[in-house]
Amino acid sequence: MPSKLLSRDAPYVAGETALLLVDMQRIWLEPGLDPDHPERGPEHYFYRQTASVTVPNNERLLAAARANGIEVLHTIIQSLTEDGRDRSLDHKLTPIHIPPTSPEGFPPENLGPKNDEILIPKTSSGVFNSTNIDYVLKNLGIRYLIITGIMTDQCVDMAVRDAADRGYYVTCVSDACAAASQERHDTALKAFGGYCWVADTDTVVKRLSVRAAA
Repeated sequence: MPSKLLSRDAPYVAGETALLLVDMQRIWLEPGLDPDHPERGPEHYFYRQTASVTVPNNERLLAAARANGIEVLHTIIQSLTEDGRDRSLDHKLTPIHIPPTSPEGFPPENLGPKNDEILIPKTSSGVFNSTNIDYVLKNLGIRYLIITGIMTDQCVDMAVRDAADRGYYVTCVSDACAAASQERHDTALKAFGGYCWVADTDTVVKRLSVRAAA
């Protein structure tokens, strides 16, 4: 039988495990702030899903990670310049631009960095493509990466695939992610599920509390 270490659901190891929250920003989570979707009111599927399921599950995962000494990293979409001239071509074409001084570009208080947690701005869908996160994770000694956030079929998808290609054991917490529709969310999980262990919040929280000793 194959070694458990070579399984995608290998037990987390103390000192080698990190939680990454992808794009959990006010501009996407709070109705009325996203300039590209003014038609989406509070009753839109995305806002109802994130408020009732995604955000609470991220809060639980953050609490579990912090209680058990797990590294926590946050990535947000944010230009390095006020006019966005440093953005990726894709973000210029879309267009997506969140200036570094925009308060809505940061996570809400309940999901934001605490103490010495790392916040990494990115200007592309893939955090591994437009930031030094791989360098940072390797400096931290991380091998097991737990990924949550939005959108499941866009930035989360790319984080999962790119992390897997770079040699991390990846967990995607299915009910701590969200997309613009349930169909898009489910389709994305099926599409990139081969690159990671897809688990729910209850399972990951329990796993964090009994992670293997280093």
